[in-house]
Amino acid sequence: MIESLGIRWWGCGVEDWRTDPTFAMCRALLDGADLASFMGGAFDVRAVVAGIGPESKRGFLLRAVPWGNFPHGNDARDAVHLLHAGDDPARRATGLLGGLCANDSRAAAALAVPFLISIATESHHPHRADALGVLSAPARARHFGVASRDELLLHRTDPRRHAPDDYDDYGVEVTGYPAGWSVAAARAAITTGAPVLLPLLNDPDPTIRIDAAYALATAADPDHRVRSTFATRLATEREPMVRAALLLAAAETTRADVHPPTGSWIRERWQDRAQAPEARLAAAIGWLCLTDEPAPEDLRNIFDVLATHERAHAMEALPWMTAAGSGEPGLLRCVRRMLHPEQPEPDDDPWAGLF
Repeated sequence: MIESLGIRWWGCGVEDWRTDPTFAMCRALLDGADLASFMGGAFDVRAVVAGIGPESKRGFLLRAVPWGNFPHGNDARDAVHLLHAGDDPARRATGLLGGLCANDSRAAAALAVPFLISIATESHHPHRADALGVLSAPARARHFGVASRDELLLHRTDPRRHAPDDYDDYGVEVTGYPAGWSVAAARAAITTGAPVLLPLLNDPDPTIRIDAAYALATAADPDHRVRSTFATRLATEREPMVRAALLLAAAETTRADVHPPTGSWIRERWQDRAQAPEARLAAAIGWLCLTDEPAPEDLRNIFDVLATHERAHAMEALPWMTAAGSGEPGLLRCVRRMLHPEQPEPDDDPWAGLF
């Protein structure tokens, strides 16, 4: 897998991965080592993230974290440092962290999550919105372009589990690292940070509220506190796009931890004509992901009437829709994949028909 990459990526190319210390675990696995032998150790990103204490987070003691044990770890550390310093264009740092996830190399990005939470929850930090926008990226594996009922809001990895079979939940990353471990580490960090992230749902900035809902939707929620906060906030939220985000977040949380009353509550939201169109569409998508029932006619009518191209482009403000899209707005891709799964994927080949 690794040797098939014919590229150099952030300073580590295929020609030197066998001698790069950041690939020690991946190299050992490729050579036949037992994954279980790495559990709980210095190369288990779940254990390392769990060991980042409050003092390290508050003081940004980045040197206390073994970034170098994970592929591209030093790049992730530098990105966190740049964001924390606040005097460099944020898109450079967030682009690197987001790029790691987009290119299926999440372990180092998962290490960054506790520090990104600290930046995002610092009310006067100039890059708080940027940190919040990227911090949940490693908590979602294989979600880009995914828009089906089965997979849009699916979490396969429980962050409370520390078992070798997490390795199989998502397979391996492009580096050979177990993807399930990266996802579990990121979700566990967000779960730990939930008490300080929840107040962001009341932030004056709608974008902050949307991204906070997106991040919190990946948290484990055994006491239903996160889910109930989504519902409480929805009762007072006036911004249609934020209402849509809260409903998608509630559905995503419920997909990970089944709660039939929430499924019924979400159904009532898409049936309620007093709801904003964006909220009704989000509730309809969320409900479809929570049930195996055939889509009823009244739900299909909602999509027919409300899912216009103009609204689909506006709803790209929701990170779920941005991620779901692949050459088309996410809302329209969700409608097609959820209501007409038998239809073939559109041909994205730019050279199609030219020869």
